[in-house]
Amino acid sequence: MDYLLKTEPSTYSYADLQREHTTIWDGVSNPVALKHLRGMKPGERLVIYHTGDEKSAVGTASVVSIDASDAKNPQVKIKVGRANSKSVTLAEAKANKLFTESPLARQGRLSVVPLTEAQYKFLTGD
Repeated sequence: MDYLLKTEPSTYSYADLQREHTTIWDGVSNPVALKHLRGMKPGERLVIYHTGDEKSAVGTASVVSIDASDAKNPQVKIKVGRANSKSVTLAEAKANKLFTESPLARQGRLSVVPLTEAQYKFLTGD
C-alpha cells in the first residue's frame, strides 16, 4: 500500500527531510491516522504533502522501519525519495475522479492517508 503523509512545512518540510535523509514520523494523534501508521511496512511508498498555505504533494519517501510497540505512538522511520518535478495541489487532486472517495478529499484533517497505485502515480507524476 502507498500512503500520503501531511506535514506543516513551517514545522517539518520536505526540504528538512532532504537535508536529513531519514526521520522518525511520529506525533500523530488521530486514531485512524495511527491505525495507518501501525499498518505500514518497510519499503512502502509515501507521498509527502505540505499543508497550510501550500496544500500540495511535494515529494516522495519510503518506509524504512516501524516500531509499533507503543500503539499510541508508533515510530515510523522514513527515508527521502525525490522531489516532485511539479507539486500537485489539493485542488488538482480533488478535481480528479481518482480522489472522489479518497480520505484526502473527504477527510481533510486526516494526516496519514492511504493511496491507491493510480493516486500515487497522479500525485508523483510517475
